[in-house]
Amino acid sequence: MREGRPQETGGGPARAAMPGLSPAALPEDAASATLAGRVWLPAAGGPAVVALRGGTLIDVSAAFPTMRDLCEAPDPAAALRRAEGPAVGTAGAVLANTPPDARDPALPWLLAPVDLQAIKAAGVTFVASMLERVIEERAKGALEAALAIRGQIAEAIGGSLRALRPGSPEAARVKELLVAQGLWSQYLEVGIGPDAEIFTKAQPMAAVGTGADIGVRPDSGWNNPEPEVVLALSAAGRAVGAMLGNDVNLRDFEGRSALLLSKAKDNNASCALGPFLRLFDAEFGMDDVRRAEVTLRVEGEDGFVLDGHSSLAEISRDPADLVAQAVNPHHQYPDGAVLFLGTMFAPTQDRYGPGQGFTHAVGDLVTIASPRLGRLVNRVRHTQDCPPWVHGTGWLMRNLAARGLLGAGGPRPPG
Repeated sequence: MREGRPQETGGGPARAAMPGLSPAALPEDAASATLAGRVWLPAAGGPAVVALRGGTLIDVSAAFPTMRDLCEAPDPAAALRRAEGPAVGTAGAVLANTPPDARDPALPWLLAPVDLQAIKAAGVTFVASMLERVIEERAKGALEAALAIRGQIAEAIGGSLRALRPGSPEAARVKELLVAQGLWSQYLEVGIGPDAEIFTKAQPMAAVGTGADIGVRPDSGWNNPEPEVVLALSAAGRAVGAMLGNDVNLRDFEGRSALLLSKAKDNNASCALGPFLRLFDAEFGMDDVRRAEVTLRVEGEDGFVLDGHSSLAEISRDPADLVAQAVNPHHQYPDGAVLFLGTMFAPTQDRYGPGQGFTHAVGDLVTIASPRLGRLVNRVRHTQDCPPWVHGTGWLMRNLAARGLLGAGGPRPPG
């Protein structure tokens, strides 16, 4: 880490209780929304799928032991509304007990609203972030070189790409022009070419939920949050709901080489999802996703504040196209998948000096919000200081079996 940046040693300093974990974290129309989540039940020693009804979380795990099972229902929203079970507690109480610093381990707390699904992400789906990927590549991961390169790239191609439809004849002609100018990039290939970038963000069961710590590597000096809308997909590739996500990214690692993508993206606690999964119904569907406005706020312990905004209306590829490129005859996910749709937000605001741009510091509070999806709140720590990932798929199956929740009458596999 460069001189002058806050560092954390050992377990780090004591941290203030995390704010923002209250009913205000719910969608503004939560009373009419079909919201599903997962909570940790201390008495059961494991997770439960829950429905939010009238401010109370209802344990529906007898009907749907996993979120995967719920998303495979023919009509997940209707199925969730019919499911019955005991009350876990109020949403306000469970949210308040979720941040680890303030948690009573004898009471339930909120988890990421996914479990067995593959966690996939679409990259370079907005022009603004596409250009930042090109800058990363040309800077070879050096934050100091980015400012000059940003100006060069913007002057050459910035305004000419916004109206292009990826894979169109017009996009092919722009590619020819950029190749001739020596400006072509692998990021422009997936940004305006016919094939979208779809990559594995994290492993099933690895995501953290709202209120949890998120991790950046201590050997990264250029990194940022990526506020995104995330779709939940059935095994058949049908979008059944949406939630918020933070695709935490190490820009210096990816800039050094695209082959370091796994180190840039898939680290301990580097994928946050939540607060709840909003299932598609008569009140909320894919068109609402297409109109979604997502805001970002980063508040540092050093007093630094960063505000950002991402509008799905400016996405280069329609969400339905991204879904079709993620799940198809070439790519199957029998337990379904969740798909990050990408972000137009790539922060460039200087934090430590002119031309040095933005990077996270330990202790940053990150809030991602959208009116109809709620608020996803996380705090930044180094990856090795975040709780390790210990509850995987094998553990979940054993836990559910011991609780008598794995019967023979579950949903049939597709096909």
